[in-house]
Amino acid sequence: MPDNLLIADCGSSKSEWALLHNGKVKKMLAQGISPYFLDTEQITGILEKEVQSKIKKIPVDEIYYYGTGCANATNVRSVKKAMKNVFPDAKTKVSHDLLAAAHAVCGREKGIACILGTGSNSCYYNGRGIVKNSPGLGFILGDEGSGAYLGKKVVQHYLYDIFDDELRSRFDLRYLTTPAEILENVYKKPLPNRYLANFARFLAENRNHYMIENIIEDGLNDFFFNHLCRYKEINKQPVHFVGSIAFVFQDVVQLLCRNYDFQLGTIMQNPMDGLITYYS
Repeated sequence: MPDNLLIADCGSSKSEWALLHNGKVKKMLAQGISPYFLDTEQITGILEKEVQSKIKKIPVDEIYYYGTGCANATNVRSVKKAMKNVFPDAKTKVSHDLLAAAHAVCGREKGIACILGTGSNSCYYNGRGIVKNSPGLGFILGDEGSGAYLGKKVVQHYLYDIFDDELRSRFDLRYLTTPAEILENVYKKPLPNRYLANFARFLAENRNHYMIENIIEDGLNDFFFNHLCRYKEINKQPVHFVGSIAFVFQDVVQLLCRNYDFQLGTIMQNPMDGLITYYS
């Protein structure tokens, strides 16, 4: 392992970084990086302001960057160029966030690795690499079970006036918004997936109301039914989960695994500790 290794786990909403230096680990948080929404110059600015400034003068030898959108070759080039701008002497490897999840929860063992965060994704990992992936279609066409997907359900219930008076009152007090403002943020402003995912917090804050529980269970079940059931390995290998949605609603994840007769593995809020172990 090189002397100074930088590991990055970058989602749409936030990114986490870890510098392995002289046997010690320095963790850092920064804003999310999605090359679908940010160009090379904007990514460079984030790296300079929120990562390089915290590392100060410690030289970086190698960078392992895992990020949303980095299954796309154009996005990979954009991220690599930004990395080169900020860390010109470092050897950089850019992979997508799904491989980060697999490395974190599976290590070098076989398993199904799932992401349930702002977005969602899944794969079958054979202990060396990803060999099967149920297609991720993004927050407009897919992302079942994700924060954006669940948040969209909350917004739909509000805009369609499905919530009862109690929940509607709670929503109004929590968000202080209007239907016109919601539609403007979704259709006209940048990062609508992150905006929608913010409404998933309303679900966590109002558990045990039947409408809330239905949204959570139906949204997560859509992920299980549309994606996990596609893997023929699903009844032979453990199913692991990474992400804030999986972590916060792990009781529902556990229930669905029992209902589908899936072997539940690890549930992690984020993959960084697993990645540090993997590279150590």
